Amino acid sequence: MKRVAVIYGGWSSEREVSLSSGRQMANAARAAGYDVVDIDAGRDLAIQLAEAAPDCVLNGLHGPWGEDGCVQGLLEFMGLPYSHSGVLASALAMDKLKSKAVYRDAGLTVAEDKRVTRAEAAASHALKPPYVVKPVAEGSSFGVLIVREGANSPPQELLGAGWHYGDNLMAEEFIPGRELTVGVLGDRALAVTEITTLRDYYDFDAKYQAGGSQHVIPANLPAHVTDAAMDAALRAHQALGCRGATRSDFRYDDKRDRLVILETNTQPGMTPTSLVPEQAAFAGMSFGALVAWMIEDASCQR
Repeated sequence: MKRVAVIYGGWSSEREVSLSSGRQMANAARAAGYDVVDIDAGRDLAIQLAEAAPDCVLNGLHGPWGEDGCVQGLLEFMGLPYSHSGVLASALAMDKLKSKAVYRDAGLTVAEDKRVTRAEAAASHALKPPYVVKPVAEGSSFGVLIVREGANSPPQELLGAGWHYGDNLMAEEFIPGRELTVGVLGDRALAVTEITTLRDYYDFDAKYQAGGSQHVIPANLPAHVTDAAMDAALRAHQALGCRGATRSDFRYDDKRDRLVILETNTQPGMTPTSLVPEQAAFAGMSFGALVAWMIEDASCQR
């Protein structure tokens, strides 16, 4: 019986999401017949893994450290086969500006952007409103601020005591329209989902609270837009050098027929409201089969 360490939790801003993802994957792996060791990852993760002595690692971490190449490097150093993307692809995808450089080189359409510090973004408009300010390396919409058209001043929330997302930010052109996402598994795109919400945008609560958003799968789109989104997600996955499961997010401005890729997630959520498990089910793969696929796909030098 293959012994699988499922690592989750950690200490990033996405800890609670990771706890949910990891526990669900661990339960599914047990149901599929694997010998599973649950690990709430601490800074002594190397010791935790050495004591567990797994045959492979199913990575359920989200956010900095667990999704940006750091833990992947540790697993490579320890010679433990692991799921999802490797060191370089994880680091590239986590950095929104670096990943957009890769997208441009691959011929994908991206929004206008500018690297700014927190002080610069709070002092004056980085771009002409409307635009978005977001941390360069966070997930789950943490730290995302929308500057509306006609705004007199830049976002002063950046200077508040509640800001915990660092000084390296990106200002990005606001793309009106529809929120789309496409999961990729290995070498195939799964489906296009449209995400709708009554909130101002697809923020943390919309993503993870029950009823916070609605997922329309398959998205009701013109055929050429569906094909373009599926193609772009697969091209982004390949251009970044990703492995396993990823999910790329898009905005589609239907008034201008403009599809823009925003980012690629190398550790897509595996919670009850997560998008990749929904898309896998739509494509005929149960949650248990999806988790088993990720375990069997695990390797080093990814």
